[in-house]
Amino acid sequence: MKPIDGYFLIKYEELQWRPSNMMKIPNADFLERTGSEILGARLWRLPPKSANTLHKHPKAEEFYFVVEGTGRMRVGDETLTVPKHGGVLVGPNLLRQVFNDTDTDVLWLIVGAPDKEFEEGEPHDMKVYYPVDPKQLPKELDGVAWPP
Repeated sequence: MKPIDGYFLIKYEELQWRPSNMMKIPNADFLERTGSEILGARLWRLPPKSANTLHKHPKAEEFYFVVEGTGRMRVGDETLTVPKHGGVLVGPNLLRQVFNDTDTDVLWLIVGAPDKEFEEGEPHDMKVYYPVDPKQLPKELDGVAWPP
């Protein structure tokens, strides 16, 4: 992995928002235009009564930071409540999922390293990231139909 040369100024208003592939959660990649091979950072805006995928990473650590609202997440068998401007660092191989069981949006900044866990061209099995159904919702969202 090669570090970037110099610096990049990234402005919020220039971010490209899109729905995630599986769960349709609006997100914006802070670092894709930088070419960073070491660090990934993405904003995730979870609507009320929604969840992101239940997943893990084989090599990456991820830092979850609540920018707006009250964050909720599960890490392994534990459910955590993360206050605004609070954060959680999650190590590799732990299942994790952010979700929103409130009636207002929650904005997370999620930063991970390394950004690329497999070498280019190296085969990898998605079961490494998703060993269980990635769309399963936490018990706090029982009765909710998500993704829409």
